[in-house]
Amino acid sequence: MLLTGIFFFFTPRLPAQQPPSPSSAAALNHSLVPVYLVFPFENAGAPPRLDWIGEGLEELTIQRLSHAGLQVYSHSGRVNEMDRYGLPDSAKLSRASMLHVAQEMDADYAVFGSFASDGKTLTVNARLMRINPAALLPAVTEHGPLDSLMELHNRITWHLLTATDHSYPLSLVEFSKLQRSLSLAAFEQYIRGLLASDDDVRLRDLKEAAKLEPEWPDPAFAIGQIYFARNDCNSALPWFGRVPATNARSVEAIFSIGVCRLRLGQAEQAEQVFSSLQEGLQHSLVAGAELPEILNNLGLARAQQGNLAAAQTAVGRARDLDPDEDDYPFNLGLLALGQTELSIAATHFREAVRREPDNPEDLAFLIYSLQKAGKNAEADLERGNAVAALGDKTLPAIKVDAKGDNLLKYQRVTKELDPTTLPLELENPSLHPSVTTAGSSIKVTPAAHLRLGRQQLIAGHLDIAEQEFRAVIVADPKNTSAHRELADIYRRQGKLDDAVKELQLCLAVRDSAIERTMLARIYLEQKKPDLARAEVEKAVKLAPNYAGAKELLQHLGTNSPTGGAK
Repeated sequence: MLLTGIFFFFTPRLPAQQPPSPSSAAALNHSLVPVYLVFPFENAGAPPRLDWIGEGLEELTIQRLSHAGLQVYSHSGRVNEMDRYGLPDSAKLSRASMLHVAQEMDADYAVFGSFASDGKTLTVNARLMRINPAALLPAVTEHGPLDSLMELHNRITWHLLTATDHSYPLSLVEFSKLQRSLSLAAFEQYIRGLLASDDDVRLRDLKEAAKLEPEWPDPAFAIGQIYFARNDCNSALPWFGRVPATNARSVEAIFSIGVCRLRLGQAEQAEQVFSSLQEGLQHSLVAGAELPEILNNLGLARAQQGNLAAAQTAVGRARDLDPDEDDYPFNLGLLALGQTELSIAATHFREAVRREPDNPEDLAFLIYSLQKAGKNAEADLERGNAVAALGDKTLPAIKVDAKGDNLLKYQRVTKELDPTTLPLELENPSLHPSVTTAGSSIKVTPAAHLRLGRQQLIAGHLDIAEQEFRAVIVADPKNTSAHRELADIYRRQGKLDDAVKELQLCLAVRDSAIERTMLARIYLEQKKPDLARAEVEKAVKLAPNYAGAKELLQHLGTNSPTGGAK
C-alpha cells in the first residue's frame, strides 16, 4: 500500500459481543505495540568533533526500532512537539521534562543516554524510561572501538528491547539481520549534513553520504527537502524519486513531488500524485480518512485543468476538515470568482477573514468581490474593518483580468503535510510477524485509546473519537491530553462552553501554554477579548518561544479590550 510506513490509522473498536474482523483486529493489535520516543544522547566526555554522535545515536535508535517493526517517533516529530512548548531542539532536558514531553506525545517509553570517547574508543550509556506508570529501567552500557559504533549500537538497542519485554522473541543475531547495513562513514556524513546550518555544506555532506550508500534513501530525501525549500523543483524531483514506497518518508516525498508538479505547471501529473495519495489514504485502516492538505492540492490541480466542480468538492472538503486554516475558504473564493459567482466568492472570503483576521490578501479579496457584486456599502464597511485590523499595513492591489485567467497566481498550494494535525512523525513500518501479539485479551492502555481517538479525529469521525477520549478519562480522569482533544471536538461542534470546561480541567492538573492558547482562541470566538488576552499573556510567560501564543498575543495587541481598534 502506498501509505505503508508513515500513516498510523486504526479502525473503530467493535462492540464486545461482536467478533473483530481481521482488519480491525490487526488495527487494534497494531495500536497496542509500544510507541517509543528517542532523545539525543548527551556528550559526557568526548571531543567536540564527535558531537555529531549524540544526534547520530538518536537517529540510529529511531531507525533500528523502526526496522524491528516497532512504532517510534521520528526526530522531526519530537522537535515539533518541543517547539509547541517553546523548547529549542538543542535544550538539555531533565528527566522530568522528558517524561512530560513523552506524556504529551502518548509515548509508552522514552529513550535517552550519553556517550564518552577518547577519540579511539567509545562508551555508550542508554536509559529507558517507562511513561505510565513512570519508572526508570536499569542502564545499558556498551564499550568498544570508535569504529564499531554501528555494531555497538545494535547490541544496546536489543538490550533495551529485551528489558521492556522479557519474552522478546528475537535473538541479537536475528534482530541485527533486520537492520540496514550502513557504513559508519556514510552515516557520519549523513548526520553532519543534517546538523549543518549552511545549505551548501548540508548538500555536500548529504551527497557524500548518498554516494557512499547509493541504496540508502534517507540522504536522498534530505537532499530533496533542501532543493524543495529553495523552490528548485527540477533538482528536487530526482532525489525525491529515489525514496521507495516502502520507506517511512515516502508519503512526504510523494506529497512534495505533487507540489513540485503544481509549481511547474504540470497539473495533470499533480492530480495523479494527489489522487494516488488520497486513494491510498481511503484504503487505510480508517475507512474514509481524508487529509485537508492533500484535498486542497488535488482540488487546485483539477481547477488548473478546468474541472471546477471536482475542484470545489475537494477544496470544500478540506475546508470542512480543518476549521482554522484560511487558505481553503480563500481558494474556494478564487474558484467562485473565476466563475463570476460574486456573492458566493464574498461568502468564502469572509470565512477566510474570520479564520485569519490579519491576512491582508483575505481582506483585499473580500472587498474586491463585494465591489464587483455592487455591494459598495458592505465593501466600505469591510475596508474600515481592514484599517482597524491591519494598522499601518496596506491592502494589496487586486487585479483580475476579464476572463479571470490570472487568478491561478493567487492559488494557495499547501507546501507540506501538517505534523500538528497528523502524526506523520510516527514511523510505522509493516510489523514484523514475530514482534506482534495476536488475540483480543490484551488490555487497551489509555495511550492506545488516545492514539485511536486521534486517528478517528483525523478521519472526521468525531463521535468515535469522543468515545475513545472518554475511555481514556474513565481510566485516568486527570489525563490532560484526552481533555484537550475533547475540547477540540467540542470547539468544532460549536459547543464552546463545553470546550472551555475541558481546557479548564487540563489547567487544573498542569499549567500549559498550549491549553492556555487554545482557551484564548475560544474566548475570542465567544467575543471575550479580555479573557483571551489574560490567557495568552500567561501562555507567553510560560513558554516565551511558543510561536502560537506569540502570534495570538500580537494579534490581540492590535485590538482594544472591547474588540475594536485602538
